[in-house]
Amino acid sequence: MLYSSIVKRRIRQSFDQVNDHRWDELLSSIVPNVHHRFLGAHAIGGERHDREALRLWFERLARVLPSLHLKINDIWVKGWPWDTTVFVQWDGTASLLDGGGYSQHAIHVITLRWGKIYALDVFEDSQEVARALAAQAAGGLDEAAAEPILS
Repeated sequence: MLYSSIVKRRIRQSFDQVNDHRWDELLSSIVPNVHHRFLGAHAIGGERHDREALRLWFERLARVLPSLHLKINDIWVKGWPWDTTVFVQWDGTASLLDGGGYSQHAIHVITLRWGKIYALDVFEDSQEVARALAAQAAGGLDEAAAEPILS
């Protein structure tokens, strides 16, 4: 299906933008009143309801896990341009300040409306995220223990 192929290509581009910290490009594909939910009670947990808070969140993510790399394993697309649901199954890795590593196997559920990201739900192992952030904070990265960015 042509539409599905276009969506998959754009989703891959958005993950590349995260890996490369290209926030302006990424945020141009997101509606102003986006709903972003990242499970867990930690520095990158919580919910955001606007693009500016999401920018702050991405910038924090890059600071607390600077070597984070996301690799897409599979993408499923369902729906029409006015209401599309995308499931992205991926793996993430990063090096931590204590010399250890961070490894994640997770899924994003993304809602698109007319080609723009309208909602983004991230389902990760929140205990692994909390462990990695605790290691970063113990290594002197205070922001890894900060309160979540909420809006």
